[in-house]
Amino acid sequence: MKVLLLSAYDADSHKRWRRGLVSAIPEWQWTVLTLPPRYFSWRIRGNSLSWGRGDAQETLRGPWDLILATSMTDLAALRGLVPEIARVPTAVYFHENQFAYPQSPEAFQSVEPQLLNIYTALAGDLLLFNSEYNRRTLIQGAAALLKRFPDCVPADLCTEIEGKSRVLPVPLETDIFVEPEKRPDRPTFIWNHRWEYDKGPDILLAALRLFTKHKRPFTLHLVGQQFRREPPEFAQIRDLLRENDALGAWGYQAQTADYRRLLRRSHAVLSTARHDFQGLAVLEAVAAGCQPLVPDSLAYPEWFGRGGYPFSEKVDVCAANLCEAMRQCADRVAGGEKFDIPDVTALSWASLTSTYRELLAGLGCGAVPYNRGR
Repeated sequence: MKVLLLSAYDADSHKRWRRGLVSAIPEWQWTVLTLPPRYFSWRIRGNSLSWGRGDAQETLRGPWDLILATSMTDLAALRGLVPEIARVPTAVYFHENQFAYPQSPEAFQSVEPQLLNIYTALAGDLLLFNSEYNRRTLIQGAAALLKRFPDCVPADLCTEIEGKSRVLPVPLETDIFVEPEKRPDRPTFIWNHRWEYDKGPDILLAALRLFTKHKRPFTLHLVGQQFRREPPEFAQIRDLLRENDALGAWGYQAQTADYRRLLRRSHAVLSTARHDFQGLAVLEAVAAGCQPLVPDSLAYPEWFGRGGYPFSEKVDVCAANLCEAMRQCADRVAGGEKFDIPDVTALSWASLTSTYRELLAGLGCGAVPYNRGR
């Protein structure tokens, strides 16, 4: 089967997913087109121009059995600019949606990214979401947005989107899963997310200020993808950890082996996220043997049940809840108790490849209904 994969905003998590998928199904003939993850507003609106009228236009016109595009792709416009692909069965993978994504204080307020989510969802034939939380918030958000428009809004758009949607997580690499090993006697935590406002560094700082008042020895590894501009809380967190002799690894870990070693040497992984559509960083830490100390919200209950700390929009309340979860974890470490780590093997490539193959191949050969000719 000849498959064209389009990653219109090829961020690290998108890159990881597409590389894993191509590797997992090597018998298909894959052609991959990507665009760099920068200039967000231009990229999501301009990718159809970049591809449809750029160097890739001849590639797009190829004899494809299936197209698989990420949700950042302006699929409706691309199908208009390149009519040859309008009849090719097309699956769209939603790593995220623009309805449940917290707005940056500096961001220009516009409904354009949300409308593009709707257009792409309607243009696609099969919609795959990395979590039920992601799927649900897109459908609910789309319904709320459409109600705001004054007239000529077709009925049942969200029903159409819901009817062709499925949940299929981004799988974890098989080599992440390891046998439990000896961890330090000192309670060791890891926070392993993008260094941006939506991952809640203000909540983490407030929680650490509370936790350090207990005067208990601990270590925190604070790692993850960094950017040229980062929230000021990170500098304050570093100073606080240094003052309390708790500073572990700091910053982006360029070597995968070093990063995974930190996961294997930590007792618990922390999340202070205000949004996580799947929570890959937490899941890979759990696969390495960490206990998840995560909010009881977002996608996390799908993987771990209702066992997280209570999340609150009030920073002080949320921080107090996380601090208490950290304290209980530290008590278990001090008592030599065995941790009950959730089993996430069902989220591995080994477990999910057959589902990916079945759904995508079914769409490509017509076994899965799709909107041919629209």
